[in-house]
Amino acid sequence: MPTIALVDDDRNILTSVSMALEAEGYHVQTYTDGAAALAGLAANPPDVAVFDIKMPRMDGMELLRRLRQKSDLPVIFLTSKDDEIDELFGLKMGADDYITKPFSQRLLVERVKAVLRRVAPKVEGAVAEGAEKVVLERGPLVLDPERHSCTWNAKPVVLTVTEFLILQALAQRPGYVKSRDSLMDAAYDDQVYVDDRTIDSHIKRLRKKFKEVDDDFDAIETLYGVGYRYREA
Repeated sequence: MPTIALVDDDRNILTSVSMALEAEGYHVQTYTDGAAALAGLAANPPDVAVFDIKMPRMDGMELLRRLRQKSDLPVIFLTSKDDEIDELFGLKMGADDYITKPFSQRLLVERVKAVLRRVAPKVEGAVAEGAEKVVLERGPLVLDPERHSCTWNAKPVVLTVTEFLILQALAQRPGYVKSRDSLMDAAYDDQVYVDDRTIDSHIKRLRKKFKEVDDDFDAIETLYGVGYRYREA
């Protein structure tokens, strides 16, 4: 069964959420601060990680920043009710999803399941939608869903699961406009609600990553009030 890493300085949350996840059959790793988690995640990589933002020694933002230098591990953030700026900043840094405290254990379990489904689509879904498994080439862009790899002009671009799915949805039909709603459908489970700003944050993050390997990158176009489009050179 998949392994889930929980990082939170609140031991009560660690205990209760661990029990809920273990009841679903998952193996759980727990850490009480970001510094310990950074070492532990490198030594024993999980399938999904859940980070609290406010922690001693190293907060969730710094942990995510350091993690993203070497890993595309799916990450769900836990944020306080009034920390909307943290949610948006976390998404820009490469988090895949976020949950606002206080939250129900069932909600967190369902979000974890949703991320796992996006990381490893069901076999029957892959068969029915075989095109999603084919290597996609659009000019200098190459997306390999099986390996979850992306290159631009043969240079690797490390993407999160959510970023990969959004880019794949855009690149599958160059020149066609994708609304924010359709990109949400491509990247998120049906039961997960996200707003427009979440998609915008992921798009900004995608552009930043590609500009790091190509200053002239402009393949993702914004059509204000409509959505986004992949422009094939």
